[in-house]
Amino acid sequence: MGEFDLIRRFFQRPVRRAALGVGDDCALLAPAPGMHLAVSSDMLVEGRHFFADVDPEALGHKALAVNLSDLAACGARPLAFTLALSLPRADSDWLERFSRGLLALADAHGCELVGGDTTGGPLNICITVFGEVPAGQALLRSGARAGDDLWVSGTLGDARLALEALRGERTLPAPWLAQARERLERPTPRVALGQALRGLARSAIDVSDGLVGDLGHILQASGVGARIDTQNAIELIATGAISTKASGAFDHETLLRCALAGGDDYELLFTAAPEHRAEVQAAGQATATPVARIGTIEAAPGLRLVDAQGQSLHQQYSSYDHFR
Repeated sequence: MGEFDLIRRFFQRPVRRAALGVGDDCALLAPAPGMHLAVSSDMLVEGRHFFADVDPEALGHKALAVNLSDLAACGARPLAFTLALSLPRADSDWLERFSRGLLALADAHGCELVGGDTTGGPLNICITVFGEVPAGQALLRSGARAGDDLWVSGTLGDARLALEALRGERTLPAPWLAQARERLERPTPRVALGQALRGLARSAIDVSDGLVGDLGHILQASGVGARIDTQNAIELIATGAISTKASGAFDHETLLRCALAGGDDYELLFTAAPEHRAEVQAAGQATATPVARIGTIEAAPGLRLVDAQGQSLHQQYSSYDHFR
């Protein structure tokens, strides 16, 4: 099967919103009047971001989900995406399953595949996604202010527990592993919540490399510090994929590490003024997305971790580094 046969068979579909899709040298997009175009790219590399034996359908889902999560963090509505795919061989069964997972998520969010490239080589997936957001309403990393509440959506740390189990670093009962692995391999991009937070959140980022590291980007861009109530963060993992009673199976340090520095969560971390608490909760309910307050933005630079008694913790947690 040649390159263009592969594209036609698995990835070329009519477009409804884009002005021009797959088949020409360029795609053409037409954002609505008064909209800014939001653009983001992510790359997934075998052995670095996913295991060689991952389910191709799950991989297709995740490849697009991590990009949609960036749009969510900006408060943007998905429009379209391009796919650059390097393949060790043109395996029809693998491609059918990969494209099924990819395009199912794309359809769920009205995000059209409009172009890209394919070549032979080590398995590598690079997606560029396009969205639109009303001018002046994009959620940025630079808007946090002292006194803001610090919020996070969904659960944290479940993906890290799955990763450690799959690496053989810990043992999880089969039902716990299945649920945690779903969070690792099929993350849920919080697109609807991101749009609902426009006008409420002052800053936002998606949690891809770990809560502590990604929060650091907001603190640096906004010129502020923060305090995280670590017990609240642990409770997010305790109510996640491993269930409340399962949290007792792990020591306190493991729960802290997974929740604060686990990565691959693809939840939204955002700040909002305290007077908007009810509205933030309402946005979560309207989009069927749990949201929880885990801390406060402070004027003094740096990140402070405190326990349930308000005492400072002195452990250091580092997030994922793509070159380490």
